[in-house]
Amino acid sequence: MNDVLRLEGVGKTYGKDGPAPVPVLRGFDLAVARGEVVALVAPSGAGKSTLLHIAGLLDTPDAGRVILQGRDMTGLPDKPRTEARRADLGFVYQFHHLLPEFSAAENIILPQLANGAPQRDAAARAADLLGRVGLSARADHRPAELSGGEQQRVAFCRALANQPALLLADEPTGNLDPETSDRVFDMLMALVRDTGLSALIATHNHDLARRMDRIIRLDRTVA
Repeated sequence: MNDVLRLEGVGKTYGKDGPAPVPVLRGFDLAVARGEVVALVAPSGAGKSTLLHIAGLLDTPDAGRVILQGRDMTGLPDKPRTEARRADLGFVYQFHHLLPEFSAAENIILPQLANGAPQRDAAARAADLLGRVGLSARADHRPAELSGGEQQRVAFCRALANQPALLLADEPTGNLDPETSDRVFDMLMALVRDTGLSALIATHNHDLARRMDRIIRLDRTVA
């Protein structure tokens, strides 16, 4: 199967059993091919974050199917969904969400240990990723000792630590100034291309979106 991710007829409504249901997604279809980088462009309130949460198995749709790595994840219990998230998915958010008490290297090592990797292999993987983004000299620094751009680069490395098939990113450079954003985005794209994984990246930045393979636009759902 050539698609890493397929969403088929996905729908989501919040408060559907209440007096004022809010439809967010209706019959949404999406496919991300292996090695493809897709930009998701949407106005605020259009359901971008909801869509990423559903694609990342953090939320469940009310309708439709979520197929990851050829496996239908719809309706599966928590354990196999958690295992799939850990093995097949990497996440990057607008804020880095690094663990403040751990160093840059440790933030990349920890998810690997949780996935069963030996300590030595996890440390080697962390060192390799930090080297690719130019942060070898900052490996022992904690997040508070890093700049915003450096923190986000560490977050990228952490997302790729377990060699996922698909990266999901929600405004990954949204907290950075334009110059730093461009530089950090270039490093993200280099990482994605070098590792051959797929990516679905939500952004308001149309210049960044045009540098990806394909753009998908999500409009607001009208009740």
